[in-house]
Amino acid sequence: MKKTYQIEVDCASCADKMEQAARKTEGVQAATVNFMTLKMIVEFAEGHDPKAVMEQVRKNCKRVESDCEIYL
Repeated sequence: MKKTYQIEVDCASCADKMEQAARKTEGVQAATVNFMTLKMIVEFAEGHDPKAVMEQVRKNCKRVESDCEIYL
């Protein structure tokens, strides 16, 4: 299952950090962050709850870029 989320981030480098953090999160099969559109597309691994996974993605992204936001 794929879902798209609106994000808030200051620069392309920060967006890349968010993308890498999201990809490393358990339950995420693939993740792409587009700085120009301020969107994150997440593909979830089979059998994982998207809401729970996205809470963890948000925490992981905040660790690498504290002023970023993902609107769930």
